[in-house]
This record gives sequence, structure tokens and C-alpha cells, in this order.
Amino acid sequence: RVSTFIHDFFGPRCRFPQRRRRLPWERAFALIASRAVRGAPHGATAALVLTDGTLFWGRGIGAAETRVGEVCFNTSMTGYQEILTDPSYAGQLITFTFPHIGNVGTNGADIETVNPAALGLISRAEVTPASNHRAESDLHTWLTRHRMPGLTGADTRRLTRRIRDGGAPIGALQHAPDGHFDIDDLRAQATAWPGLAGMDLAITVSCRQSFSWTEGPWHFGAESDGYATGDDLPFHVVALDFGAKHNILRNLVAVGCRVTVMPADSDADSVLGQEPDGIFLANGPGDPAATGAYAVPTIRRLIDSGKPIFGICLGHQMLALALGARTEKMDRGHRGGNHPVQDLTTGKVEITSQNHGFVVSETDLPGDLEVTHRSLFDGSIEGLAVKGRPIFSVQYHPEASPGPRDSQYLFARFADLLRQARG
Repeated sequence: RVSTFIHDFFGPRCRFPQRRRRLPWERAFALIASRAVRGAPHGATAALVLTDGTLFWGRGIGAAETRVGEVCFNTSMTGYQEILTDPSYAGQLITFTFPHIGNVGTNGADIETVNPAALGLISRAEVTPASNHRAESDLHTWLTRHRMPGLTGADTRRLTRRIRDGGAPIGALQHAPDGHFDIDDLRAQATAWPGLAGMDLAITVSCRQSFSWTEGPWHFGAESDGYATGDDLPFHVVALDFGAKHNILRNLVAVGCRVTVMPADSDADSVLGQEPDGIFLANGPGDPAATGAYAVPTIRRLIDSGKPIFGICLGHQMLALALGARTEKMDRGHRGGNHPVQDLTTGKVEITSQNHGFVVSETDLPGDLEVTHRSLFDGSIEGLAVKGRPIFSVQYHPEASPGPRDSQYLFARFADLLRQARG
């Protein structure tokens, strides 16, 4: 590329000789040209650098920050604000395969946690002005407020193929409004990041103190819209917060559960001291084996209590660990709102919303665990039940938000177990 540029600019006789020492002006010009090739293209204000040196340029949005983490992709076509605020995305840079991100703006209602845990976003198209009657601010302002950088105008097809074929890489994303980047330093930062395997992130997104939750799902009314308030809730459920999404809690309220949310590292005596009718094990980020170091002993005692237990995502994985199964990291994970899963107990196929990079291993699966759901993409375990006990879990997100609502029956199934336990 440099040689071609020199040829076009100075004429055909100015190609560098291959077998003689370059003249001083030739060395200087080559140095300048090589730096120009590594420098930011005109107008680029954001860059993503992977550990193998792969480089993606684009225009920055949101906070002028640098973030390092695992690069994943999400195939959902709606709900980018719910995705960006899902605590399960802690430690990750999210690539959206749907090109138009940000065009409906942001608001204070469509969030899954108060403090977003995702590190940053990568999208194909530049963000357009917000165009939605519910928008309270544009995406750029919202990202800036939450100190989250973004890269727009990136070749997301190329990046997605890289993740699909080579597994989820580690990358450093930088938004630099002045267009100045140190690519070698960004690559060094990405190389130094340890990766999600062995990382306990649930404790970083969990609540610090217990609290009560009685807010129900969104209500579309003739005069006003808003979240319903749960009244006359017959059941009391304790939710261990490994990174619980608000809409999961709202769906528990919808089936009659008053929810006490407790920190991830709560002990069994504290949980059972709340005198719950059942236990919910929430979703969350990171390596389940790392979180299980303190959560698994608690879950084992909760299993022995005989109370109904329902787990989602990370909660599903740690329930499996507590019963003697193993978990393993996936090459690329499942993230999106179009994943087909078969309920083996009914034979029905449901389209599900998913977000996970770890999975319960098929190897040495304990005999008292029954596989109830399987992915029709890769055959991996998507649901488990404990034989002879009111305990079950799923790998995916039945609350959707965003995504299809095919799986919301699972909350009703949990409520039925609570009702049967009461006799």
C-alpha cells in the first residue's frame, strides 16, 4: 500500500530499491507513510482492537472512555436498551447484528437494572435522532451518562463472522473524539485482560442489601400506561440476586409472588429465615463455577429444605453445580431473541430470548437431573428438573424483554409448584 502510494505520488521511478540501503529521505517518507497506515482513517473517532491485532474503525458515540472485555454479538432486532442494561452482560462489549441501534431513543422505564454493567456497544449504522413518543433522551446522551463508549459505522458482519468462526475474542474499545489512538497500547490492554473463565462477576452486580419487590409487568391502559402494582400476592419468594433483571421480578409478581431480593452471597439461614414459600435463583454474569464457590453450599441447603426452586440462566447453571453437574464455557455463546428450544416434557418448540456464554455439561450429568429442554441450534441443555422434587430451571430467559413471550408459561409452572407445596 505504501509503495503504491509513493509510485502514484512521485512517479514510477520512485519505488524503493530492494537491494540497496534506502536514502535518508526514503526512510523518513516510509516511516511517515507506515504511521499513516496504522493511524485512524479520516473522521474515525473510535476503534476496537482484538488481541490478535484485528482492528475495526468507526465513529464514537457515548462516553469518551476505553473499555476492555469479551466481544460478543446479539441478534435481537428490538430492545437494545434492555440488552445494554441486562446485568448478565457484565464484562462484555456487545456487537449488535441488527444495523439500526438507537433510533427509538432511551427512557427510564425500559431498563433492567439501575446501573448498566455492559462495557460498550458496537453497531453498523450511525445513531439517528430519537424517533419515538416514549423517548426521554437520545442514545448518545444516555451512554455518556452511564460512562459507556460505543463504536458506530463498524463492519459488524466481519466482526460477527470472526466471533462465529473463532470464538468470542477479547478486545479494547476506545472512543477518542480527537481521533488519536495508540493501537499497540490498546492491543496490550486487551491481551492483559484475563477473560471471563474463572471470573466471579455476579457479586459486582448483585444488590448489597435485601429489598422487597411488588412491581408487576407493564400495563397498557386506556388512559395511561405504566407498570402494574402487585396486590393480594398469595406467595412469598426469596430471589437470590446474581444479577436479576427487573422484568424477571415483574413476571414473578404477575403470577402472585411477593419477592424479597437478597444479595448473591446470602447464607441459607438468612434466606430460610425469611420464611419463603419458594426460592428463585436469578440470572447473572461471569463463570458459574467462580460464583458457585460461595453460592453452591447455600443452594444445597435450600434444596434440602424441600421448598420449590426455580432458576434462570446463571441460577440454572449453579443449581446444576449444586447437584453435582459441571459447567463449561462455550466458544461463542447464545445471545439473541430467535433461539428455538424444545420443551421435552410437552414436545412443543418455543422461540426464546437468550444471553449466556457458559452451559451445563453433558458429561457425568447426575442421575437425579432430568433434561427438560434442549436447544435446536446445537443440542445443548436448556432446561433441567430434579426428579421427585419441585425444582426446575432453564438456561434461557422466559421473561423475554426483549424477545418472544413463548416461554412465560414457566412462571405459571413455578406458581403451581408453590400452590402444591402449600397443600
